[in-house]
Amino acid sequence: MENIFRFVLIGSGSISNTYIKAIEKLTNIEVVGVVSRSGKMPTAFHEDHKIEIENSLDKIKTGYDAVIICTPNGFHHQSAIEAASLGKHVLTEKPLDISIEAMDKMINTCKKNKVKLGVAYQRRMSPDNIIIKKIITENKLGRVFAADLTVKNYRSDDYYNSSDYRGTFNIDGGGPFIQQASHNIDLYAWFFGKPKKIISDYDTFVHDIEVEDHGVALLRYANGMIGTIIASTAAKPGFDPRLEVHAERGTFVMENDIITYWNVDGMANPTKSESKLIQSGASSAVVSNTTNHEAIVKDFVESVSENREPFISGESAKIATEIVLEIYKNKI
Repeated sequence: MENIFRFVLIGSGSISNTYIKAIEKLTNIEVVGVVSRSGKMPTAFHEDHKIEIENSLDKIKTGYDAVIICTPNGFHHQSAIEAASLGKHVLTEKPLDISIEAMDKMINTCKKNKVKLGVAYQRRMSPDNIIIKKIITENKLGRVFAADLTVKNYRSDDYYNSSDYRGTFNIDGGGPFIQQASHNIDLYAWFFGKPKKIISDYDTFVHDIEVEDHGVALLRYANGMIGTIIASTAAKPGFDPRLEVHAERGTFVMENDIITYWNVDGMANPTKSESKLIQSGASSAVVSNTTNHEAIVKDFVESVSENREPFISGESAKIATEIVLEIYKNKI
């Protein structure tokens, strides 16, 4: 009999549907339960789907191996700590959480209970991002002196009005820097690490929310590199994220995780992407292409069976939030 890896979803909002659709495409992996404060079943399940649903994790009676946390940002640590304390592995939506204290508690509790902690920064799974990471790690560009990231999204008032927690500091953790641009800032950190100094400015221009909806950060690295990050949900109608990198040996540009311009001495364009693999998030939070989520879940299950760290571990994912918190802290 084949071993089935069983997940319980914590949270039944829209992102939970993405994981249900992704897991349906994977073999020997299934969702056996849902924890929902509202008691609402995720819409991706078929009407005749028999699955346990409870309002707290400790009430789940069906046997399971791990949880996938699909709750709002500021609640991630609560579910992770509870699951880890029950000896269950933890895969959480991004960001890891919204404070250093919460993230450290998640990481330490998972270590203490010898369970895996993975984070769904699925953009790292895109083929061109994996290529660029290898090229930078192997120093094939020479000295990188500039890296400019632009994440100009648009979200309507309906988006922010759809849930009480949206656009709040205490649950969302902030605006587009920690929410919409978090994926891209994670890539930025994966490529270049943590800067030694950050200054920023941001404000609320278009929406009636307590957090920023547009801002810019200037980053200085120990090796001299100067970087910029723009994050917005006010840039109508929304644009694909863009990363421009300038180095000793040339320049490349990425748009929505695909190399769209390449001029590097002695190197042909290494792109492996023929089309957009994932939604850019420019104008909508809905995810319809589950390719990278499938890769995240598959790697996480393999990390458990192989007793290794997930491709995106808690410690690795923590850096993106650390950068965002410095952006918020160092407003001019």
